[in-house]
Amino acid sequence: MKVALACILFLSGCAGPQSALDANGPSALALENLIFLFVAVCGIVFVLVMGVMTWALLRRATRPPGGLQTERSMGRVVAGAVVATFAVITFLTAASFYATASLDRAKANPAMIVVRGQQWWWQFTYLDANPAKTFQTANELHIPVGADVRLRLEASDVIHSFWVPNLTGKQDLVPGRENALTLHASRPGVYRGQCAEFCGLQHSHMALLVVAEAPEDYARWLEAQRGAAAAPVDGDAAAGKLVFMSKPCAACHTIRGTEASGTTGPDLTHVGSRSTIGAGLLENTRGSVAAWIADPQTLKPGNNMPLVPVTSEELRQLSAYMRELQ
Repeated sequence: MKVALACILFLSGCAGPQSALDANGPSALALENLIFLFVAVCGIVFVLVMGVMTWALLRRATRPPGGLQTERSMGRVVAGAVVATFAVITFLTAASFYATASLDRAKANPAMIVVRGQQWWWQFTYLDANPAKTFQTANELHIPVGADVRLRLEASDVIHSFWVPNLTGKQDLVPGRENALTLHASRPGVYRGQCAEFCGLQHSHMALLVVAEAPEDYARWLEAQRGAAAAPVDGDAAAGKLVFMSKPCAACHTIRGTEASGTTGPDLTHVGSRSTIGAGLLENTRGSVAAWIADPQTLKPGNNMPLVPVTSEELRQLSAYMRELQ
């Protein structure tokens, strides 16, 4: 049954690296078990209904219609079916309630990461008791393996929905309201997630990656991300920094350690260390970065990044600078 269901979800585009049938966390495992429970119960009900219908058709073909006694027997059968239906629905509702409750584990723990949905990208703010250690990143969420990570979910514009099928279920991000979710990865890996609530033109291009890594690797990543951007050493990158600061880029983006402090777009302090750009749209290569800067509206129509006029030389220098921001 599990193989058959996996094939069905594969054909619908839900299998592969992003699959609710490849659970790697307690919440995802609870939902996976719930899926198989529903399939099993509904399969049994289907077989019983088809069996009773076949028996009734065959019996009617071989026996003449009965009188009052037959009507009473059928009435008891219908009453029994109603009671059985009520029992099955009650059982599945209770199972669904307890599985859904697992999405918000560790309720007493304060939120460690603020997840803010934007059109059409994800902003992650890593909180710390020391404000100097708080930092932001985008579209790539790092968490330690084996620990509950509390997320505070917010939205800036419209309703979004945070969904990483391998680790947990869906939870909405609603403007003006705070929701919460707990992530827990049982083993290291890179898990793809996405927005699961239609949020506009580029809804399908609003993906994210959750990188679950060993606690010591996560600690090193945190320390590196808290630091300011390194000064460029390559000639093109150094020239690209000057271009970045002289163009409107610095008014929309932040690069810590420089004068760029915009908040409209993603924080680019360590953008070169991310796997993708454009919320999963393109692999993070120098060519992709250059293509994005040159014409972001062709690659992702409707996004908030304007077309900034640059020469081919400036484009080459800017892409070099972005790639050095590790």
